[in-house]
Amino acid sequence: MTAERTQKSIFLFWLPLAATWLMMSVEGPFLAAVIARLADPRFNLAAYGVAFAFALLIEAPVIMIMSASTALAEDRLSFKRLRTFIYTLNGVVTGLQLLILIPPVFRFIMLDLVAIPQEVADLAYWALWILLPWPGAIGYRRFFQGILIRDGRTRKVALGTGIRLITMASSGLLLFFLVRPPGAWLGAASLSLGVLAEALASRFMAGVSVRKLLNTERDHEEPNVLEKRNPRQELTYRRIWRFYYPLALTSMIGLAAQPMMTFFMGRATAPVESLAVFPVVASLTFVFRSMGLSFQEVGIALMGRNHEHFRPLARFAMVLGLLATGGFALVALTPLAGFWFETVSGLSPDLARFALLPTAILVPLPFLSVLLSFQRGIMVVSRNTRPITVATALEVAGIAIIFPILGWKLGVVGVTAAAVSILLGRVAANTFLMAPCRSSLVPSQ
Repeated sequence: MTAERTQKSIFLFWLPLAATWLMMSVEGPFLAAVIARLADPRFNLAAYGVAFAFALLIEAPVIMIMSASTALAEDRLSFKRLRTFIYTLNGVVTGLQLLILIPPVFRFIMLDLVAIPQEVADLAYWALWILLPWPGAIGYRRFFQGILIRDGRTRKVALGTGIRLITMASSGLLLFFLVRPPGAWLGAASLSLGVLAEALASRFMAGVSVRKLLNTERDHEEPNVLEKRNPRQELTYRRIWRFYYPLALTSMIGLAAQPMMTFFMGRATAPVESLAVFPVVASLTFVFRSMGLSFQEVGIALMGRNHEHFRPLARFAMVLGLLATGGFALVALTPLAGFWFETVSGLSPDLARFALLPTAILVPLPFLSVLLSFQRGIMVVSRNTRPITVATALEVAGIAIIFPILGWKLGVVGVTAAAVSILLGRVAANTFLMAPCRSSLVPSQ
């Protein structure tokens, strides 16, 4: 293919996945805006942020399932074994959430360990109960979305997310106008209903792709996806585990950063304001980071086993990262920021002022997110997933070191200290992955 044709084909493959992440990025600002217009917005925004952070941490082991099914679901046997592996994993993470919801366990984590205010903890407890279907539904839909991506049907993935967004928004508005529950509970209910609808839609739309896999026997003349040097080795549960556990650890370590920052902000300057503002800032940042998050599966699907399409993908990633960060800067560094936080998100002027500086600090993050997704895609295609875990551990370690220095020793406002530590931690992760990515690409250069 010519470079021009490659760029076009990458764009057409990526666009529905970008739309998927962009639609998901709308959830946070939408729900934050609704919660801000209900009673006790500070406590409810804080409680929603805490419950969502813990729900994300619990679902961490299933987040990389989409990458796994995109990379490994090649035939009937691999599909069935992946399905069994993933369904088991879904059951484990749901059981973990039930364990956390045992009242003494919950009180120890939230009041003794994280030290959030009692009013916030009470609201967050029932929000986590409402989010109980979340982790299993996420794992289920990401498995079938990976099957769709591998089959080149990325538009179906976007359609499923559209169904999720419509379900989330309509249920949120109905609850707002008809029931008016506490805002944290409304947000949790809307998220749960939306992801359940997306999971069912993804399974239905993947029917054709699943039937193709069930009718495909592995070609023993081709190298196995995990063991290139031995063409006769099949995809066993042991090999699935060896491939997947570094990815699961990556998500678990990475998502541990949110509850960790909740813990840090609860003990820093202006704790309630920081806890209330942080999910709003994170939601706005996620809108532009979503461009990069959508690129990981693109890299896995299109890179080629020998990284033969690395160069056109790298050019695409560079342009994408610059555009994403430029768009974020246009909002974060201009009066549009005040309009977003006060008019769109519904924050009070005092809370909006808390949000301005951390948002400006995070301007480079969308570019770094594109780079990280591209780097991860290279490592997954190389079947070398362990450096991804190490990079994420370095990122979280950076946050764990930098935040206490800024927030506790120097008295920086909690949400601002969080923004600085997030940015520097990401730089550390990107820097670490450069060497293993370069080593993986050497044979194909």
